Amino acid sequence: MVFLSFVYRFLTNFAFMALVYFSLNVMERYQNRAILAILVLVYSGMRAASTLRAFYFFQKIEKLEAETKRLQGPINDGSGGTAGRKQIVMDVARLRRDGELKSYMDLFFLALIVLLCVANIMRQ
Repeated sequence: MVFLSFVYRFLTNFAFMALVYFSLNVMERYQNRAILAILVLVYSGMRAASTLRAFYFFQKIEKLEAETKRLQGPINDGSGGTAGRKQIVMDVARLRRDGELKSYMDLFFLALIVLLCVANIMRQ
């Protein structure tokens, strides 16, 4: 399922990039093409801001992971709950890492889309 989530994120980002590319190339009038490119730039900026905010969230989760690992030693009460706690911490770490990779993928495609839009605004 983890691999499929990466494939899904790649395909949706690629489809959005292809849609922007073909939409900008179909427009014949410069004014319409520029308006569409500016709207896509605004949308890409909002998505990039959201993605960068997610990195802040992932950073806070990483600090919580470190604090949990630090506090886990003294809590070891021998009741068998430690293995369950370790598994939860490992699962959270994996989910955070996967989320960061997906965010990097989003930023890469958003950068490509911004380049497409700027190139289409500049050409006449």
